[in-house]
Amino acid sequence: MSAKVLFNVLAKDLGNAKAISQFDPERILVGVMVKNFQTNEEAIQRVKEYMEHGVLSSVGLGAGDPAMWQRVADVSASTLPFHINQVFPAAGYTLGRLYGKYNNFIVNSLIEPAAEPGSVYISTGEVSQNKKEKVSCELAAKLLKDIDLNSVKFYPIEGARKLDHIRAMVKAAANEGIEIFEPTGGIDMSNVHEIVKICIEEGAKVVIPHLYTSLVDKLSGDTKPEYIEALVKMSW
Repeated sequence: MSAKVLFNVLAKDLGNAKAISQFDPERILVGVMVKNFQTNEEAIQRVKEYMEHGVLSSVGLGAGDPAMWQRVADVSASTLPFHINQVFPAAGYTLGRLYGKYNNFIVNSLIEPAAEPGSVYISTGEVSQNKKEKVSCELAAKLLKDIDLNSVKFYPIEGARKLDHIRAMVKAAANEGIEIFEPTGGIDMSNVHEIVKICIEEGAKVVIPHLYTSLVDKLSGDTKPEYIEALVKMSW
């Protein structure tokens, strides 16, 4: 299968980030969740710190909290990271703030699976989250295409419980030329290979599974380097 697979993970601190990034610095994205910082300045400093040491940063909301959308946009505009996580209603705004500043970056858009495969919720914003009305995967993908977004963050997928949902959304996105797909929620070492394989089968050219606490040592709080080493050795 001809697709690129990157891994979005957490790190306890700079030392842990460097330790896990070393296995493949171009495929390991280390999350900086703005919700975990008291101020934007603190988050900005962490992103810059990672950049100075060759660690690819992924600026995120923090547990998909839509109230953090403005902070994500502000931190991203100040640091120009490689990867940015955003809610659907604010993704176009964030993209617009970055246009012309640099070229090599990804802004994803958070889409939530609905009860049945083929339908999703795009009301993932701070206000719209309170009004759940499903739309088809095809319409969601066309709306992303309208605003030139190139990545779908599909959350929560509950591990391997929503594989048919994943298939439908990947296929719809790929049909619109949206080639990056980011499955998120409940992914661990036992199911990541299957989930990524399905994304590739349905047309994704770049897959970025988000693996968070499942990789973290409960005693030290570090993401375990041996897990990252095993991930980058996987093939599809």
